[in-house]
Amino acid sequence: MDKETLHLTALHHFPKFGSQKILRLKRYFSSYEKAFFAPENELIAAGIEKNLAAEFSTTRSTINPQALWEKISKENIGVLTLESENYPRLLKEIYAPPPLLYYKGLLEKNSDFNIAIVGTRKYTAYGQRVTEDLSRELAENGLIIVSGLALGVDTLAHSACLSAKGTTLAVLGTGIDKPSIYPSSNRYLAEKIIASGGALISEFPLGTPPLRHNFPQRNRIISGLSLATLVIEAGEKSGALITASYALEQNREIFAVPGSIYSPVSVGPNNLIKQGAKTITSAGDILEALDLKNISNFIDNKKIIGESPEEKIILRNLNSEARHIDELIRLTGLSPAAIGGALTMMEMKGMVKNLGGMQYVLAR
Repeated sequence: MDKETLHLTALHHFPKFGSQKILRLKRYFSSYEKAFFAPENELIAAGIEKNLAAEFSTTRSTINPQALWEKISKENIGVLTLESENYPRLLKEIYAPPPLLYYKGLLEKNSDFNIAIVGTRKYTAYGQRVTEDLSRELAENGLIIVSGLALGVDTLAHSACLSAKGTTLAVLGTGIDKPSIYPSSNRYLAEKIIASGGALISEFPLGTPPLRHNFPQRNRIISGLSLATLVIEAGEKSGALITASYALEQNREIFAVPGSIYSPVSVGPNNLIKQGAKTITSAGDILEALDLKNISNFIDNKKIIGESPEEKIILRNLNSEARHIDELIRLTGLSPAAIGGALTMMEMKGMVKNLGGMQYVLAR
């Protein structure tokens, strides 16, 4: 780990330094390492309150950046900063994006096809069916489902996505280390999310417990990671509506599933619809609204990208029509040995298909 990320992580583990204070320190000192070791008077000059600067100066000696990083590595936790190549593009666009993200699993680089699905913990039979059907259908169409790992609609959305062999991201309001995952009953679900190619994400330091005020804060990340937020069932003062309000601030789409006028958990989405949210009755409504009807083909094409020079040349000369290896040798100018070895590797990666008789096509 480079020194900047190391000291940003150390600053981040002082719990009273939130995202905006850390960004303020970076602007003033131009270096997280300088900020971490700065004397109290310099911290005050940087815009940190006097009592907070004094507290950090006192507790700084208890934070060992190297030991902290070793603990993070031992837990197989990745760290992303705003400067990281893989920092989610959509999240970077919001106001005051988290300067540091912890994650476990796989974060696809600059994914543009995330949709947040949120709702009440106490769903109805109708809410369960809608959540499971929409999550499954959206996952089957190539969208990544983002939610908060909470009990209720969140759990249903993650689980339905996994059953459809889809990818899902869970944004936590706690630390990302295993003992901190909340609710504890969803730790197995968290492991399944990671094993299925998804990820757990948090802006909170390791060991952060499920503090009440953390959850509204994490909701801005759920919406910030996503093209749109879908509210399925939510009471009048539900946390799901906080996510929707963040989506509005971030200039993202808000979708809502209408419900019974007699159901208390339909008050939230019904009110959102009154205020202008798009009414959703099928996955097709979402795909149409976001102009993502051809998303599956786009994603398939995007995945087939050559890694070596030989693979890139071969891909330029392959399509859905079968081509014999001799023709590929002629078109690419590669030697028989080079093209044979490349095709074998590409077949193993699922990039091309061998139809037999030395005939190859581009895999879809």
